[in-house]
Amino acid sequence: MAGTKITPEGRFLLRFKDQKSPAKCSFPMQGDCYIPTKFVAIFRISMLRTHTCGELRIGDSGKRVSLSGWVQRSRDLGGMTFIDLRDRYGLTQLAFNMDSHAGLCEKARQLGREFVIRASGLVKERESKNAKMPTGDIEIIVDELEILNSSLTPPFTIEDQTDGGDDLRMKYRYLDLRRGSVRANLELRHRIAIETRNYLDRQHFLEVETPVLIKSTPEGARDFVVPSRMNQGQFYALPQSPQTFKQLLMVAGFDRYYQIVKCFRDEDLRADRQPEFTQIDCEMSFVEREDILETFEGLVRHLFKTVKGTDPGTLPRMSYADAMKFYGNDKPDTRFDMRFCELNTLVKGRGFKVFDDAELVVGICAKGCSEYTRKQTDELTNFVKRPQIGANGLVYVKYGTDGSFKSSVDKFYPADELKKWAEAMGAVEGDLLLILAGPAAKTRKALSELRLEMGTRLGLRNKDHYQCLWVLDFPLLEWGEDVNRWFAMHHPFTSPLPEDIAMLDRDPGKVRANAYDLVINGVEVGGGSIRIFNKDLQKKMFSILGFSDEEAQAQFGFLMNAFEFGAPPHGGIAFGFDRLCSLFGGSEGIRDFIAFPKNNSGRDVMIDAPSLIHDEQLRELGIKSVAAPEKSNP
Repeated sequence: MAGTKITPEGRFLLRFKDQKSPAKCSFPMQGDCYIPTKFVAIFRISMLRTHTCGELRIGDSGKRVSLSGWVQRSRDLGGMTFIDLRDRYGLTQLAFNMDSHAGLCEKARQLGREFVIRASGLVKERESKNAKMPTGDIEIIVDELEILNSSLTPPFTIEDQTDGGDDLRMKYRYLDLRRGSVRANLELRHRIAIETRNYLDRQHFLEVETPVLIKSTPEGARDFVVPSRMNQGQFYALPQSPQTFKQLLMVAGFDRYYQIVKCFRDEDLRADRQPEFTQIDCEMSFVEREDILETFEGLVRHLFKTVKGTDPGTLPRMSYADAMKFYGNDKPDTRFDMRFCELNTLVKGRGFKVFDDAELVVGICAKGCSEYTRKQTDELTNFVKRPQIGANGLVYVKYGTDGSFKSSVDKFYPADELKKWAEAMGAVEGDLLLILAGPAAKTRKALSELRLEMGTRLGLRNKDHYQCLWVLDFPLLEWGEDVNRWFAMHHPFTSPLPEDIAMLDRDPGKVRANAYDLVINGVEVGGGSIRIFNKDLQKKMFSILGFSDEEAQAQFGFLMNAFEFGAPPHGGIAFGFDRLCSLFGGSEGIRDFIAFPKNNSGRDVMIDAPSLIHDEQLRELGIKSVAAPEKSNP
């Protein structure tokens, strides 16, 4: 018989191989048996339960079952007591009858929230069904009850709509993880990881683990450093990425590598950033940029198909230059249009000093917003003048549904001039033009924020609608004004575009990188590049970045030496796994997609880390005692 042979006796949960929901059915095992190939055996049910709390249906009526789990809530109705029992798989209602089992009913009334119990009884069709619960057609008429463990009253309600604040739930994260909504996030994370591995395995990638204790490098974000006891005065660093090791694997001939790997950066935090985070890290040999884009566009489409049940189609591409020109940032949200339109040639020389003195005058067209009130336009003006955005003001033009024009600069620009603006910006009757002016880079950044704000106000940023985009041809280098030298825009191993290599000597600021970012809904989800594999070009790159030959050898000599032994052309990409999960889960933050995250101060408030260590440990490491910082009053 075709299928998978299973020999242990007991009960096994099954699901169809292509089924995304949790297992729904089970069957008893007696001796050797074969599972048909269309099914997957999930796990053997233990003796403390015959079924899970999300499994039983109306067809199970009359069966005797045992369930184990946590008390979600209880209801005492006098003659009957009802308890909702919860485990990872769902909820099932337990019914206790005072007439037939008075002692058992009294025992059930003593149960508190989150008590761990085992209940046995008969499955019965419910008289009052609950359509909101998958198990809502049945209940268990309990005739045996065992309290496996008691529980303190939890500090917040363990339900999807909880009354616990962020800090409280972080402190008791192990309780927060019992909530169905949080558990669903981690199940989604698991699903994405499994499908990533499935796809990359079919593409002949090898999963290889790289070291966690590595050498600190001066480029990029701050390292977390680890003192060495055996080599006192010297330090390891935790990896910001496995970049050099995956390149060494290409030199070693591994051809296609991947790793779902923890990385660490000691940087300021926000909603989509944690001090430790996870990457889908990949590298390929004997490839050009097109090979990378095709392979990992395939991964993105595979994940959307298998996890979200949708196909984003062929991913469009946009140059970095166009992204900055039309959207003001290098990760544009293309779920809605509202592209920038430059107005310098139309607005200058009319006596309006704000425009005449500006390096750039640029605007967006908000469709159907000409009826905005003075209060609404003032709100937008105050928005762009916030310190974190930094615009000096906002000019608006209302293109009325009757064809009229009303603006905040009527004194300087008559209606026929304003009509030219509207034509240039693709506006029609009923639209609102929003215009900023000032230094080019600062003004584009401010207008980008205003565009996103308008997209949110107009409901154009639907979290369930996905738009993916490749952004290409980034600058290779950026100039650091404060230190008066060049920095790598990506990292020092990124190759220039072949046609731009000649400009490295005469105009390095114009050299484009052979790099690419994946953007989904305005969020940078992944990025990578074709790498430098020629030792002479790598040496030139280090020189441009200000490394002396000695410094380059000290920091990256192991990689430079490896290039002496026949490094193949190679390139790769890394995806922010936490961000990808949060996007698929429809959330702006990543914390609820990480089992045990840090707070915005980089602290784990559950285990109280980081913390001081004993002086004896410090002495073993050759480190002087560190005084505890004074705690400020809350």
